Amino acid sequence: MPAPKRASSEPQTFLTKWGLRTIILLLLIWVGTWLDRIKERWYVFDPSHLHQLAQAAIASSPNDTAGMIQHIVSNLTRTYPSNQVKINVDSSEWVFNNAGGAMGALYIVHASITEYLFIFGTPLGTEGHSGILSADDYFHILVGEQWAFSAGQLEMERYTPGMVHYLPRATAKQYKMHEGCFALEYARGENERYAGWIPLMVPFGLADGLTSTLDFITLYNTGRITLREMGRNLFIGKI
Repeated sequence: MPAPKRASSEPQTFLTKWGLRTIILLLLIWVGTWLDRIKERWYVFDPSHLHQLAQAAIASSPNDTAGMIQHIVSNLTRTYPSNQVKINVDSSEWVFNNAGGAMGALYIVHASITEYLFIFGTPLGTEGHSGILSADDYFHILVGEQWAFSAGQLEMERYTPGMVHYLPRATAKQYKMHEGCFALEYARGENERYAGWIPLMVPFGLADGLTSTLDFITLYNTGRITLREMGRNLFIGKI
């Protein structure tokens, strides 16, 4: 007698379990969609202001990359109060970055769930795949040159100091940074067609380290600094 009862209860348990999982999944999708619609209220940085800041840094410290970086960081800390956004002022905190076959060094100026601001570059030069990013990317050239092209283009794009290379999310390019090229890189998820959250870019940033270089020390330091800066911003309500 007990056996038939157990058999009859199994389909009910199965349906209850998967029904609950479906409800949770739908709830997460709804929350994510709602947050994506209102994420603009958490943006702090403005692409046009950052473009002007990059150009001002170039003018104030010609042929001095360190001076340009210091100008940018000092301006950001003066412009944005610390209770609105957290800036990493330790400009000696660099880590290697391998992504899409390209290699350079990275200084994480700001990292939050909706935005990031990096200094990226290399004195040696590099090239690779831009990645299919989940956020719009603004690459402000400070020194050196960057070349790029999309599949089907027969002529290259050329970006020099003071110019910005805008890469809409969900697009891809091959790019090349020449010897001694550094840039101020800003990313934000602002296109309404796709969910644009910075953590969704993490797999592209870590893939080469996990499958090719196996540089786990760099992966650890990159994760440590990124999570620290995101945590500092979440603590003051900067999403």
